[in-house]
Amino acid sequence: MNVHDSEKMAGILSETGYMRTDVTNDADVIVLNTCSIRDKAEQKFYSELGRLNKIKKNRPNLKIAVAGCIAQQKGEILFNKFPYVDYVLGPNNIDSLQEWISSRAQNKEHRSQTTALQINPEYHTKTLPVRREGRVRAWVSIMYGCDNYCAYCVVPYTRGRERSRSSHDIKTELIKLAKDGFKEVTFLGQNVNSYGKNLLEDSSFSSLLKALHEVDGIDRIRFVTSHPKDLSEKLIKTMKELPKVCNHIHLPLQAGSDKVLSLMNRKYIFGEYMEKVTMLKQAIPDIAITSDIIVGFPGEDDADFNMTINALDEIQYDGIFAFKYSKRPDTKALDLPDHINESTKSARLKKVLKLQEEITFGKNKRLEGKVLKVLVEGPSNSDKSRLTGRTGNNKIVNFYGDEKDIGQFVNINILQARQHSLFGEKV
Repeated sequence: MNVHDSEKMAGILSETGYMRTDVTNDADVIVLNTCSIRDKAEQKFYSELGRLNKIKKNRPNLKIAVAGCIAQQKGEILFNKFPYVDYVLGPNNIDSLQEWISSRAQNKEHRSQTTALQINPEYHTKTLPVRREGRVRAWVSIMYGCDNYCAYCVVPYTRGRERSRSSHDIKTELIKLAKDGFKEVTFLGQNVNSYGKNLLEDSSFSSLLKALHEVDGIDRIRFVTSHPKDLSEKLIKTMKELPKVCNHIHLPLQAGSDKVLSLMNRKYIFGEYMEKVTMLKQAIPDIAITSDIIVGFPGEDDADFNMTINALDEIQYDGIFAFKYSKRPDTKALDLPDHINESTKSARLKKVLKLQEEITFGKNKRLEGKVLKVLVEGPSNSDKSRLTGRTGNNKIVNFYGDEKDIGQFVNINILQARQHSLFGEKV
């Protein structure tokens, strides 16, 4: 979601006459789009801001804006602590960037511009310019905010309550993407499964998928993130019936212990989660399931942690994102007893990652010798002489090909499995 927010800010800046540069010293305006989901991300932001201060001392006309969730949380505190910051805007006020750029107001005037930090209830109705990173895959926001209030998460406080975009506006965006040559879209929302509950139109995520499946030129549809409590049998049936919907779902578990899930306020128990995993595998046998795992949540004892390990072993995810619990301001978890020390959290994270690496590599190894259909995205980040793309179930595949392959579907014979990707040759 932050990546797509950055694309919108880049679009606004481009329309205002700015050109993007990768050289910091060449920039006239720098926007730091921040994330507050974990403390590590916040500390990286402060380090980067310190480096920019040194640059601004030599170039006082440089303008620095802070956007994203840290901006929303800290607000005018950032002006007081970092007086060289020129503007602060929250994730619901990206459109205000255009007015600020046009006015080029001085720092002292920003202190009264608190509207850039208000939760804008109409933000989801606005159409903003977007400068997209690629030319094959595109991100599309279908809703903003979250109503779940998980005990560890700041999103409801920084992005507000759930608001869904109209299906008409989303379809209009998809039609334009198809005309621009994009082949794949990923729908974004904190909980896409609850799409539509604030709309006057009778809409659900299943009905939205069916409507958007009709857009010519869009060949693949993905979505993130699905909350397990709202994953319905109807949605699973829709995924099975619509050939454009990819055989991959990101379904965050977070923990294998019912006690920890309750403390996290996840609103499901492990047994209910497993029922939905079973339904997915029965309906779509080749589906890839990925997940999020948090270790060291307050109150998680050794027995609780072992339940998470057992869950990983039982479910056999294709991949996970795993993190140590991080204290975040305004969240309920701060007030919970029995916080876990850092060394225990680190040891548990290491064990989770080691197990999942074995599972992922084993799954990738079983694909050797198979021919997979891949949508080619562009040059590989690790080796520009190769091209890279993804299978329908989200496996990254690298191979030697021609530039004309970019944006096309090609069949790749998988020669070698790697930890996080596959290598093959074009058939």
